Amino acid sequence: MNLDKAISGRRAVRDYTRQEVDQDAIRYVIDCAVMAPSAINQQPWSFTVVRDQNLLDTVSRESKLQMISTIQDNRHAGEFRANLEDPAFHIFYHAPVLIVISAVEEGPWIVEDCALAAENLMLSAYDRGLGSCWIGFAQSYLNTPKGKSLLNMPETWIPIAPIIIGHTNRFPIPVSRNKPVIQWIG
Repeated sequence: MNLDKAISGRRAVRDYTRQEVDQDAIRYVIDCAVMAPSAINQQPWSFTVVRDQNLLDTVSRESKLQMISTIQDNRHAGEFRANLEDPAFHIFYHAPVLIVISAVEEGPWIVEDCALAAENLMLSAYDRGLGSCWIGFAQSYLNTPKGKSLLNMPETWIPIAPIIIGHTNRFPIPVSRNKPVIQWIG
């Protein structure tokens, strides 16, 4: 796929079929993720792949409870609270796969490094005809001892990017983008 098409076509997908994603496709997106640049070439990432729907349901439920108890007042708090308190709301949108990109240990640039890997993963998923979405609602819970234990993660790992992938019912339509603020010097 053309890079411009991948960048302009990739969207946060929140509508998935129940069709499984085969292991080769999952391995492909992870192989693309590890091609991301990282500070001092540390490549601090690890990948936890979850395909068990019962486990995803549990993580969704526990993540919602964690978010409700810690939600900060801001302009989105009301909308977030309404979704999180809705028993029918599934934070993973019933996607068949969750890939959690974690840093294997503390470091000064782990968030940036894992975010670069996440972008590669999401672009490569789109290249394969799959949808993806970074699920911020899961981050807080997955960074707890209980959340890490549920996914059999070592205590030292730091979950950064919970990304769902799957076959989409439909790709969202493109949304307008703000014009960039550019400051030219020289």
